[in-house]
Amino acid sequence: MTQRDIPDDEHASGPGGLAPTDVPGPLTIDQLLAESRLGLDRVHPGDLEREIEEGALVVDTRPVDQRDRDGELPGAVVIDRNVLEWRLDPSSPHRIPGAGDAARRIVVVCNEGYSSSLAAHNLQRLGLAQATDLIGGFQAWAALKRTEST
Repeated sequence: MTQRDIPDDEHASGPGGLAPTDVPGPLTIDQLLAESRLGLDRVHPGDLEREIEEGALVVDTRPVDQRDRDGELPGAVVIDRNVLEWRLDPSSPHRIPGAGDAARRIVVVCNEGYSSSLAAHNLQRLGLAQATDLIGGFQAWAALKRTEST
């Protein structure tokens, strides 16, 4: 599956134009992803540096093997996906320094921009209203950097 297979706009809808939450019964992962993205002001790879300059907390949730293979994301804090909510929830005693401000912009980055959308939605549900993710994930950011350097 590639990023272009799933719409990344904020108005993605389910079958027959229904919003994902209007579809009766269990959701498919594509519907859940679309539902998660409805409230996200997703960041384009070219805007990530500006987000960092403006004070956003960028969180890289990629597993260690992907970071070893593809490289680190400059300016990002690495937090394993399985503990993300505990490390960023302002009410959690296990949160990282700098995660106590519920109004701070948080940009979650995964490998291709799928699990980060789900994670950012969870963070919003925890009260982190400015949580979002990077469209296309690390791979889109890395591809942009490769084209900029040629």
